[in-house]
Amino acid sequence: MALFTFKLPDIGEGISEAEIVGWHVKVGDRVEEDQPIADMMTDKATVEMESPVAGTVVRLAGEPGDQVPIGSMLVEIEVEGEVAAAPPPSEETIEAETPGEAMVEEAAAPSAPPTPTPESDAAPTSAPAQQPVAAAVKDQPILASPAVRARAKELGIDLGQVKPSGDHIRHADLDAYLLYGAGQGYAPAGRSARRADEEVKVIGMRRRIAENMAASKRHIPHFTYVEEIDVTALEELREQLNAGRGERPKLTMLPLLIVAICKAIPDFPMLNARYDDEAGVVTRHGSVHLGMATQTDAGLMVPVIRDAQDRNVWQLASEIRRLAEAARSGKAKSEELSGSTLTLTSLGPLGGVATTPVINRPEVAIIGPNRIVERPVFRGKEVVAAKLMNLSISCDHRVVDGWDAASFVQAVRKLLEAPAFLFVD
Repeated sequence: MALFTFKLPDIGEGISEAEIVGWHVKVGDRVEEDQPIADMMTDKATVEMESPVAGTVVRLAGEPGDQVPIGSMLVEIEVEGEVAAAPPPSEETIEAETPGEAMVEEAAAPSAPPTPTPESDAAPTSAPAQQPVAAAVKDQPILASPAVRARAKELGIDLGQVKPSGDHIRHADLDAYLLYGAGQGYAPAGRSARRADEEVKVIGMRRRIAENMAASKRHIPHFTYVEEIDVTALEELREQLNAGRGERPKLTMLPLLIVAICKAIPDFPMLNARYDDEAGVVTRHGSVHLGMATQTDAGLMVPVIRDAQDRNVWQLASEIRRLAEAARSGKAKSEELSGSTLTLTSLGPLGGVATTPVINRPEVAIIGPNRIVERPVFRGKEVVAAKLMNLSISCDHRVVDGWDAASFVQAVRKLLEAPAFLFVD
């Protein structure tokens, strides 16, 4: 028998350490060559590490949330015979995925309950006795995120016994199983389900988001400006374009808003910029690399539309859809998640009356369209129905003056209220 030390390789992003997001194995487990053993978080992506050898795990580097330096021990594996120290895998051999709770599929055979420990014996909540479920459910594959699987394992719940409320098992389904048992007969109308207190360790993407948001508010003196825009004509134009779109993607408000932003930004270069406050340098960018704030299961991500100023509305619509799907499915590349010069954040139908978005540091501005509402307005002496939308912009007051932000929004407003100018030079 020999001891093989698998060291954390250089992932190729110029980093010195990576965070343990989760383990796929524990001490004593048998692993095969190329079997996933850990998820490691860098500044840009989650990387799945695979075992280069087969054997038995004898030591792990730490717990989820711990930082592991590049080149240090990640896992020690006991192998049969003599094994030469293998070089760490190259960047090309590492399959990276963006942070997110990627769905994992496996056969629905019941898993053995975990070995009781003093900690599990002391847990206030235990899983109810497992009951048979219908064969039709048993034949279906189990879809659940790594976080849900980890929680189910801690609670001793066989996921094959849990009825999903959607297309995959969620934390709410585990709660329902704990309350009502297999089959999950739900509470009658008017009764709210209870759930146990849950401590959630802030690690991985959620910790990155927390750190970035805190740094943004700590270092940047924000100010927000909000303006009301009449988008009645723009909505009519959008409906006409969609009626004749053919095989092209359906237009939302966002591609038209991006065109307006790109047309207005050359007169306001201080907004399309990044501020290195340590070096005291503001870089005003000639191209608009627009970040699109996107909600995923793992939290907020910002994929980037490169050279947005060179794309038409149909190309923008396609790229928005592609990047959003890649971010939500965990397939966005690291280069698609960095390098934005200006960010657009939208809550869609949840947009609210007005927002005060937080700047995506080191950028100096972020733009947020709000929900479109229909209200009566005066046109001359007549009262007519109009579709109105508030547009919010938050800026770094160290770099952008209030006059500049307001003037920029007014320029965007003119384009959106007379949308024919979006398509002429």
